[in-house]
Amino acid sequence: MVLLMPALFSAMFLGMQAALHYHARIIAIAAAQEGARTAGAEHGTATAGIAAATSYVTDTGGDALTKPNVTGTRTATTASVTVRGVALSVIPGWRPTITQSATVPVERITG
Repeated sequence: MVLLMPALFSAMFLGMQAALHYHARIIAIAAAQEGARTAGAEHGTATAGIAAATSYVTDTGGDALTKPNVTGTRTATTASVTVRGVALSVIPGWRPTITQSATVPVERITG
């Protein structure tokens, strides 16, 4: 029992950490996609995309993705949003950083 319990607890904590990391990644990519879609709209701006991504992280991220940092750009043809943050950790001293980006074409009228 003395040898088995630490191994079981280690496996349990590693599994939980993997799930938390995956959840934070999903929130970050969804926020980046939401921001890129907003920025890439016909009358969208990079500022609107950043605000949409930040709002998405705040509304859905909770504690899973802390210290979010959202950046974005918009050119004549593409809009990009990048979301960075720190995933919640159950392992003391480890703070995994998450970075996800999304790029979409800008909507425009062609004739």
